[in-house]
Amino acid sequence: MGRRGAAPRKGDLREQALLDAAEALLEHTSLEELTVEAIAKGAGISRGSLYFYFGNKHEVLAALVERTMRTIRAEADSTAQDAASPPVDVMERAVHGVERVWREHGTVMRAAVDYSALHPVIGSAWNDTVEAFARSMTQVLKRAGIPDEHGPDGAAALAGALCWMTERTFYRAVCSPGEDLAHATATTMEIWRRVMNG
Repeated sequence: MGRRGAAPRKGDLREQALLDAAEALLEHTSLEELTVEAIAKGAGISRGSLYFYFGNKHEVLAALVERTMRTIRAEADSTAQDAASPPVDVMERAVHGVERVWREHGTVMRAAVDYSALHPVIGSAWNDTVEAFARSMTQVLKRAGIPDEHGPDGAAALAGALCWMTERTFYRAVCSPGEDLAHATATTMEIWRRVMNG
């Protein structure tokens, strides 16, 4: 493919600038206080131009959540497809990947949890990501010997519960004064290990 095909479109760059501006603003501004004007100004465009890309600030946050979550999904997919490594090693890499995203994008992750119940577009982006991670981790649990059956003790049910537990554990860690994400990782992995080792 030539250079022209590889270059990002101007619209894509503006959209990414809007998302970058929103993420930076969320470091010190709540979603309620965040304004479309501030996001547009942070991206160096007019308020009217923002509406070409997003209908409101909740759509901006949903897109920001989706962008951030792509990293988790990509990591979960690649680790779940790793048939050569022991399942426990695969799980540990996946949980470390989740920690890295919480460490690098904790503000977005926290906002996603905080506002997912209030704003359906944000909730949908967040739920889709956790469920995608659970589907990937279901394969890891099956390789660890967890039965592939329907019901509360099947691989899919356990992976879903463990992924939502992981989400809440990291959320609580990022909200705590010490933000001890390493502790959250260690505890989360220990629970996964116990399930995998029966």
